[in-house]
Amino acid sequence: MKSISLIKPYLVENRIVIFWGLVCLITVDFLQLCIPRIIKWAVDDLTALDISTGKLLMYAVYIAIAGILIGVFRYFWRRFLLGVSRRVEEGLRNQLFSHLQILSASYFDQAKTGDLMAHATNDIMHIRMAIGMGMVALTDAIILGAATIGFMAYINIRLTVLVLIPMPLIILGTRFFSKKMHRRYTQVQAAFADITESARERFAGIKIIKAYNRQKESNTKFDNISRDYIEKNLKLVKITGSFFPLMIFFSNLSMAIVLFLGGRQTILRNITPGDFVAFISYLELITWPMMAIGWVTNLIQRGNASLDRINRILKTAPHIQNRKDARRLTAPDGNIAFENVYFTYHHAEQNETTDKRIPDDDIRRWVLSDVDVQLSKGKTLGIVGPPGAGKSTLLYLIPRLYDVCRGRILMDGTDIRKLHLEDLRFQISFVPQEPFLFAGTIRDNILFENESVDDKRLKKACKSAAIYDTIINFSQGFDTMVGEKGIILSGGQKQRICLARAFLQDKPILLLDDPISQVDLETGSVITRSIKNMSREKTTIIVSHRLSALNFADRIIVLTNGMIQAIGSHEQLMKTNDYYAKTYRLQEIEETFNAS
Repeated sequence: MKSISLIKPYLVENRIVIFWGLVCLITVDFLQLCIPRIIKWAVDDLTALDISTGKLLMYAVYIAIAGILIGVFRYFWRRFLLGVSRRVEEGLRNQLFSHLQILSASYFDQAKTGDLMAHATNDIMHIRMAIGMGMVALTDAIILGAATIGFMAYINIRLTVLVLIPMPLIILGTRFFSKKMHRRYTQVQAAFADITESARERFAGIKIIKAYNRQKESNTKFDNISRDYIEKNLKLVKITGSFFPLMIFFSNLSMAIVLFLGGRQTILRNITPGDFVAFISYLELITWPMMAIGWVTNLIQRGNASLDRINRILKTAPHIQNRKDARRLTAPDGNIAFENVYFTYHHAEQNETTDKRIPDDDIRRWVLSDVDVQLSKGKTLGIVGPPGAGKSTLLYLIPRLYDVCRGRILMDGTDIRKLHLEDLRFQISFVPQEPFLFAGTIRDNILFENESVDDKRLKKACKSAAIYDTIINFSQGFDTMVGEKGIILSGGQKQRICLARAFLQDKPILLLDDPISQVDLETGSVITRSIKNMSREKTTIIVSHRLSALNFADRIIVLTNGMIQAIGSHEQLMKTNDYYAKTYRLQEIEETFNAS
């Protein structure tokens, strides 16, 4: 399988452990082969009526010692070989997670969370099984199978040849079923991803489902997806359900041959009764290697299907990454310029450089068109406009969550695509429109794994975000658990915690997407004053539907359908732009009415 290169480094790294695991496994196999020989000696002596109690006890002790050694060595091979499979599982899961972390935002616009979760759980589990138990089954099939055949041939080679007649049929059956199993396993695992995503989506939206009383419809849709998963599993069972009974049939066929022909050989005294009993014991031992051929095929096909799915993700290159000539960025002045910027999500993954030109007739719709604006260090840019105008998209382009399709964005005169990506993002504090909190405490969410921050700075950031008084009124204060996505907090509280997180970072560039949309007027005024005080030392860009939050901005642009309709200060736009002036006056009336 082509994807084997994924697990090869882990196997090479643990080759010593694998070696000793295989030594222990092979030792167990040969100890198992010794037991039928001991039984043969005992049966022959019993048949000849030439055995004492002491000698019989000696045979029993031999078997007991072999059993103890089998138990000891079986413990070690399980610890070594299955331990390696667990390490491979850990390494692959970490590798997958690390790779997903570097993929561009556009990848997650299309990928399903449930599908990714299925990769990280179900697929990696099947790979672990294919490596761990697959290695055990394959070793037993080869070593135990070959050695057992050798012992059987030592007893009677003619009988051994007859018993092995079904073996070619097993090989042919394995080849026939393996391709079908691989295809069916791929379909089953894709269906598992769908059912995982469906469950995740419905649990995440349970409040909406209940509010609209759509539990029945939700159950019906999930039932349809679940039924599809079961149908694909049943199609797989048709293959595996035929495959394994076929292996058992061939094993029983061999047993029938032994009973008839081996019994005749014993009657004719060509073999001793002890040989006959030992031969049957060896036949029982070889049944597992015969079954192992089928089982290991099953494991490898399922693991191969999972490995292919994981490999497709790991081979997906991030569309936004450092160029070979990327420059390091240490202490930027924070001058930002948009030069004739065009952008569309339709081609976001395919156009990372200005060299890639998109034909005009191939564009469904520009989200941003011919955006041209400059912003100097310590200045504030406000962005307003109707919903869908491209305001948030403009912010996403600065930390390169997406790359422009045409034109360029400059920082201190350098195209940001020529700057080191980590350095660029390190200079930016970003608050998205939809506040997001991680499961954990309020403190964890504000610090965001920055443990070097002292309580004084934490308190200051929270006061600037107008959330400090709210936090200390909680019974656990900063150690209050917020639940999944901050479920115990209101929208305004979540937004202010996200603001505190950004204020605490104290970066030279501050990007705020509608920072006071979920708070009341008084709280919004406190936050606006804090932003105004900070903006004297930072390059600040603020998107806001509440225009009163942008009064202090040095420049304000009005976006309409992705294009700059007007640009100027608050006073200038009140005189020259109808949309801005009308919206501002309507909001002013609304705020006056609410205040009264």
